[in-house]
Amino acid sequence: MTTLTSIYPPGAPPPAAPYSPAVKAGNMIFVSGQIPINSKGEILEGTIGEKTELILDNIQLILKGANSDLTKIAKVNIFLTDMAFFSEINKVYVTYFTDFKPARSCVAVKELPLGVDIEIECIAFE
Repeated sequence: MTTLTSIYPPGAPPPAAPYSPAVKAGNMIFVSGQIPINSKGEILEGTIGEKTELILDNIQLILKGANSDLTKIAKVNIFLTDMAFFSEINKVYVTYFTDFKPARSCVAVKELPLGVDIEIECIAFE
């Protein structure tokens, strides 16, 4: 039987609802959807590029707390409220994933939690 462990690394943003920032199941890490929120729980008001950077930095922090990192991500899912953001997000995204590019989906949705315009989740390995 696989043990499930909640990951709550210090300095990571608090969850916006009742969920774990990530769950480790065996050597797999499931990172919950991250929105542009800082460690104080404040939503970042800025460009979509700045929001993407904050989210990816937060994902790095969460993965570090689970003994992993960006190079061990197998799948990324990006949710946007407007596909017009796609190009700017990609400009930031490629600076975080320089060598290995994980599998990825990007979809437009009607709305996201707390009125944000981007959310990113991923699956990684330890």
